[in-house]
Amino acid sequence: MPGLLGFLPWIAYAFVATSDEWRWGAITGLVIALALVALDRRSGKSWDMMVIETSAVTFFALLTAVSLLAPDSPLTPYGPALVNVWLAGTAWGSLAIRKPFTLGIARTMAPKEVWETPEFYRVNAIITTVWAVAFTAAAISLAFVLAAAPHATTLVITVKVLSFVLPAAFTVWYPKHVRRALAK
Repeated sequence: MPGLLGFLPWIAYAFVATSDEWRWGAITGLVIALALVALDRRSGKSWDMMVIETSAVTFFALLTAVSLLAPDSPLTPYGPALVNVWLAGTAWGSLAIRKPFTLGIARTMAPKEVWETPEFYRVNAIITTVWAVAFTAAAISLAFVLAAAPHATTLVITVKVLSFVLPAAFTVWYPKHVRRALAK
């Protein structure tokens, strides 16, 4: 699924960052996000097709600055929760301004004649809402887990994976479901 490439900086951060050394994760996420934006702009993508990528540049620039200026910050162990707080804010914010972040991604895969239809918007608003709920639930869950049991690595990884895999699966399934329902 081409639209999921925009999540690469976030995934890389999850693998590289540890509670002891979040700086390398932040720097890695920033470098990958900048590279994706540069490649996408060079290939002619519009900004609305790169909401997650540009959000990643902003988040990882801020996180890199904080991690370098205050490496012992009390935020350090909450990196996984902060990622999901930021992603939830990105998703909810895109819904609040009536430009669900999945619209731009979906336009790269859908025929132009459906882009302005209410159904296309509604499908993307629902998909973006699923992502927003997943990110919000993960942020809350991770904040509690990291506060109560900071070394529960398996649980942290499970929450991170589920918060990505479940909405990604829904993103693949839901448009097909709607097309089948409309075809009847």
